[in-house]
Amino acid sequence: MRRVTYSRNVTLSLSRTCRCHCKYCSFATHKPHLHSPAEVERLIDRAARRGVKELLVLTGEAPAVQPQLDELGFGDFTAYVVWACERALERGMLPHPNLGVVSREELVRLREVTASQGLMLESTNPDLVAHQGSPTKHPQVRLDFIRTAGELRIPFTSGILVGIGESEQDRMESLEALAGFDHIQEIILQNFVPHRRYYGEEPAEIATDAAERYWRTGLSDVPHRDAPKWACPVTIDDMVRLVQETRRLMPDVGIQVPPNLADWWPQLVEAGATDLGGLSANGDHISPEHPFPSPLQVRRRLEGIAAPTERLCVYPQYMTQEWLAPRVLEVIEDRFRTFIPRRGRAGVLPETIAAAREGLPLTPEELEAMFAESRPEVIEDMRQAADELRAELAGDLVTFVVNRNINVSNVCTVGCAFCGFGVSRRSPDAYEHSRADFVRRIHDAIAFGATEICMQSGIHPDWGLEDYLGWLRLAKETAPDIHLHAYSPMEVAHMCDVSGLSPHAVFEQLREAGLGSVPGTAAEVLDDGVRQRISPNKLPVARWVEIITAAHEIGLRSTVTVMFGHIETPAELAEHMRVVRTLQERTGGFTEFVPLSFIPFQTQLGRKHGIQEISREENLKHTAVFRLALGRTIPSLQASWVKMGLDAATEALRWGVNDLGGTLMEESISRMAGADHGVKLDPEDLIGAAHRAGRPAAERSTLYRIRRRYDLRAVA
Repeated sequence: MRRVTYSRNVTLSLSRTCRCHCKYCSFATHKPHLHSPAEVERLIDRAARRGVKELLVLTGEAPAVQPQLDELGFGDFTAYVVWACERALERGMLPHPNLGVVSREELVRLREVTASQGLMLESTNPDLVAHQGSPTKHPQVRLDFIRTAGELRIPFTSGILVGIGESEQDRMESLEALAGFDHIQEIILQNFVPHRRYYGEEPAEIATDAAERYWRTGLSDVPHRDAPKWACPVTIDDMVRLVQETRRLMPDVGIQVPPNLADWWPQLVEAGATDLGGLSANGDHISPEHPFPSPLQVRRRLEGIAAPTERLCVYPQYMTQEWLAPRVLEVIEDRFRTFIPRRGRAGVLPETIAAAREGLPLTPEELEAMFAESRPEVIEDMRQAADELRAELAGDLVTFVVNRNINVSNVCTVGCAFCGFGVSRRSPDAYEHSRADFVRRIHDAIAFGATEICMQSGIHPDWGLEDYLGWLRLAKETAPDIHLHAYSPMEVAHMCDVSGLSPHAVFEQLREAGLGSVPGTAAEVLDDGVRQRISPNKLPVARWVEIITAAHEIGLRSTVTVMFGHIETPAELAEHMRVVRTLQERTGGFTEFVPLSFIPFQTQLGRKHGIQEISREENLKHTAVFRLALGRTIPSLQASWVKMGLDAATEALRWGVNDLGGTLMEESISRMAGADHGVKLDPEDLIGAAHRAGRPAAERSTLYRIRRRYDLRAVA
């Protein structure tokens, strides 16, 4: 699945007074118009309470309202815009003004209090009837302004307006004119829709009423207006062509399509559009009778196509001191840290890689540098070291287990922001398997050849210790020889809480009921700062360590996981690896280390915090670092084909991996988070992956007893 972004914003039409006479505009007025400071602060306060992240400031060009500004004590209009932006920053909102063409000096002043700015190019055709009487709509004037913004290092949004009398060639030339600017973060492809005039009315009020009605009821009565004579038709094929041409010319730039001006926007997302703009809670002030859909409405429309994800008005690559004023960057770091790309202190030294290759423990600073490293030649050195360490510890054999997942219930009280699986008891998606369903699933697993049942569920508010024991006993009654790999440390902590027993006592009862080993999940990142940010209700690091230690001390082995690629920093990952290695050196109870890259698409953490799925390259680099961080303490490192896909998991066999996990049969947790790599593989799929990597394969048991070998020479 891919993602499509949007900004959670509110629109402030600070002044609609405008010097231009564009024939398609219903926003501008040529009478004095200015919102008062009290109105501005009320709008910003209300938006901040609703969690809005962006203040979109719209104005006419060079509004002639100086008498009103004099009464308010502002020397010019830009000073008033700066004041409004300062009020937004104080409340944790990021300003994005679109004021039309202003001077270089005004751009400098605005840069100090804005996260990004915008100006539509609209068209490179200088002779459009729609632009007559609007000198600043001359394409060269606007291109010069866009270029000046680039010289000042201002993250910028621009775009074209189609349907205003231009030709197909005009459209393509307009896109070509915008290509090549390194400060343009997104291009808007906007289709013209005709409006009535709003004499004596306030478009902002019409827009707000329309948006509130649409978000509340899902009903929108968008009026039909005949196009003026100077307009030209725009079809969905035209828009798809524009999306494709923009992608060709500007492959690294966001492509925004308005979701309120035509019903074809889901098809444009399928064609490659990446952004839906600002889903403004108070509507579209330029097209006030055309409300934006709400984030929930967008999610429903895009189901199966793309996952909507929040972004800030400034794109991640521009969140640096080079591009943002200190005051703006401070707000992002304080309020929206999850949107900042994960960075750390890179600079891995050759002696660090050599020490890691020998299995020696690394300092936190050395580990942080490895996770943050970006130089291809150094990453290749780390890959080779990890692969050599793998060969020494695990040999060339690639192992896998034939197993089945059974998630007995998805009812959960914890509310982890990274989870797409757990739901409340009252959710229409809530389920709990019956005993008959559970038994049928075990019979299916045995028929498939499974030797392991991996069993985890949500934290069910009605389950006590006896319920957990009951599922184990039922599984053993159904299949006495099956290995039960069950119950995360979070589930065990819940059993302790409801029973009043210690972890040792709980594990004793679980083992007597048939438990064979413990999944070392619920680890996420073993740093309490991260855990507080992504799941404040989850057990703290010390409790996780206590429960896993208890399992090991009574003779139960466990796996250990890490969930990476979300909001964690390289330093926090280094701390996770320190905790894991220290625990293994003390107990020796871990059978394997399982890196799990975060799937953001259908999770609250992914939707609201702007998190992109980690790239294949970063995933593989992290895999190598995990192997080197463990040294010789845990011989087996697994690649999760569910998270990264079988092709990437196969490639990971060159990055320190020796195990491809299980066949699974019924993987639910990653699937519900939006993973699209399947829920089941056959043993032949995993054998084939190993052989494509030039390595022999073997089916193993949960505890790494080899059951069946598949040598390379056996391949037909």
